[in-house]
Amino acid sequence: SSRFMCATTVIKVPITKHLDLFRVASVGNPTSLRDDSNAPLVVILGWLLAKPQHLKKYSDIYTSKGFNVLTVSMSPWQFIWPTSGAQLVAEELVSYLKSGAPTQPLIVHGLSIGAYLWGECLVKLNSDLVSYSSVINRVKGQIWDSAPDISELHKGFPKAIAPNNALLRHAAEKYFAYHLKTFHETATQHYIRSSQLFHTTPIKAPSLIFVCKNDPIASYVSNKKVQQYWDSVGIKTYLKCWDKSKHVSHLILYRDEYIATLDDFLSSLAVNQDENQF
Repeated sequence: SSRFMCATTVIKVPITKHLDLFRVASVGNPTSLRDDSNAPLVVILGWLLAKPQHLKKYSDIYTSKGFNVLTVSMSPWQFIWPTSGAQLVAEELVSYLKSGAPTQPLIVHGLSIGAYLWGECLVKLNSDLVSYSSVINRVKGQIWDSAPDISELHKGFPKAIAPNNALLRHAAEKYFAYHLKTFHETATQHYIRSSQLFHTTPIKAPSLIFVCKNDPIASYVSNKKVQQYWDSVGIKTYLKCWDKSKHVSHLILYRDEYIATLDDFLSSLAVNQDENQF
């Protein structure tokens, strides 16, 4: 992958308020975009309030390999009110993916609450498997980093919006518990449905899970259960676990190990990532 580092020119193309495409230009001719119909597209689903420069650390790994990247973001408000928020972002994402070339391989890389947003996409895909079969069949691999279970959302949300303010975090915890109890129709039942679809996904592509044993938001136990369930239904699932790390910080704290594990996983997929695609 290093041979692309000096040759890669990446062009940002805003698609919607929540979707940004990062396209790799032709090597040797940085001003012209290549034919992208066979170039893999990596969908990076960010954590809550992830800044563009944070997500760039992940997208750089892929663009340096010649993959295009689509970053997806949602606001805390969109997470709290899924029917008028997260589900609309999921709809935008699904229709964008559906409009892609039928030969374009997809890789999904979800970070923390990004797993919930992908669950909302799966609810949509599952509602019409025939119409969305092109999207489902094009997903060649999925990576889940610090994915929280439905039962852990109440811990994750306050930490995301108030990482350094214990008082505000405590208030957010109290509010979110109230929110889950009170807004079953407009919120809670959608978190449950997203979680169900995340587990029983119609997508059978191999998966890689990054997790650690001391993360209160994305527990090792719940991620291990996902791995066991997916393995049992024929989804080849690898789990990389650190004893001591930090929620969505594995790439920062264990960069070499993270990238080596990811590289091994990517090279096991049937995805063209060599120079012939340029």
